[in-house]
Amino acid sequence: MHTHHANTSDVAVVGGGIIGLVTAWRSAQRGLRTAVVDPQPGGGAAQVAAGMLAAVTELHYGEQVLLGLNLESARRYPAFAAELEEASGQDLGYRACGTLSVALDLDDRAHLRELHALQLRSGLESEWLTGRECRRLEPMLAPGVRGGLRVDGDHQVDPRRLAKALLIACERAGVTFHRGWAERLTTEGGRATGVVLADGTALTSGQVVLAAGSRSGQLAGLPDAVLPPVRPVKGQVLRLTVPRVYAPFLSRTVRAVVRGSHVYLVPRENGELVVGATSEELGWDTTVTAGGVYELLRDAHDLVPGITELPLTETCAGLRPASPDNAPLLGPTALPGLLLATGHYRNGVLLTPMTGDVMAGLLTTGELPAEARAFSPLRFSPVRQEQPA
Repeated sequence: MHTHHANTSDVAVVGGGIIGLVTAWRSAQRGLRTAVVDPQPGGGAAQVAAGMLAAVTELHYGEQVLLGLNLESARRYPAFAAELEEASGQDLGYRACGTLSVALDLDDRAHLRELHALQLRSGLESEWLTGRECRRLEPMLAPGVRGGLRVDGDHQVDPRRLAKALLIACERAGVTFHRGWAERLTTEGGRATGVVLADGTALTSGQVVLAAGSRSGQLAGLPDAVLPPVRPVKGQVLRLTVPRVYAPFLSRTVRAVVRGSHVYLVPRENGELVVGATSEELGWDTTVTAGGVYELLRDAHDLVPGITELPLTETCAGLRPASPDNAPLLGPTALPGLLLATGHYRNGVLLTPMTGDVMAGLLTTGELPAEARAFSPLRFSPVRQEQPA
């Protein structure tokens, strides 16, 4: 018989975005009494994200270690999506439709050629297409397309549906929700013991997971040595609707670098077309600006001229949690009992399955799985950097 108090748990997850929710769901499945602290669980950056599962097309120079984690998470996605859909009764909008990265001028073509070489060196599957072949795949593309990369392994999911499904799966798995802000971390005897909410409620837990995205560094009571170095990077995103007369407008995700900035168009099965995303270092600002909307529409129009005929149904802005090396912070900190799952930057949606598995494994066994060891938060700790090489 359970006599434990409602404010006591094995695991308290601070932050109810998709990373916090997947951590809570997987922990509860393993038999841990799990609580989530968030005023609006299911919110966060996922509400703005486009949901590209683009381990291959998102490959950046110097991020080959992260590539391994991204690819492993992408590999787990189909089974994860099926399990979550079963557990929640929700459709995630998971689509294995592939991605086409195109070049609009010769400079972009040279850049894309280099990216293709990097992908092949990294053992990734990606096929070079001529401009004509690109337009045969996607007839709405601009006539000036100079070539492109076809990556059938890069899929998509609807992040809003993903967040909703995780919320339901958590509730069904017995996760307790405290709908308020976590104001302060509590410690005792050099160990994290829980959090105090803004209304004064004290929650005690065996372990605390900080999964508050770009706000992870704002929890009071965090010792300086374990403050996560995450910062917000603003992204503006547009949503348009493809009327039935235009369908199919695009059959897969299309992306390009236009005038030096990345633009992508993600078509959903429900007729929504997501266009993103700006990348702006503006602190906590989430204003949708005329300039941001104009640049996205201008770049998208250069890529797919027909887009200006479509109804514009939503404009929004969100904050990606970026870390100094653009990779997530997963695992124990220098403070016993405090773990991090934050800093996912552009890869939060992609890394959702992997993060859930890694964190639940860690919370139950105390061991960080091998595939996640390179992403330990300790890589940023001041103590570690002062040790002689």
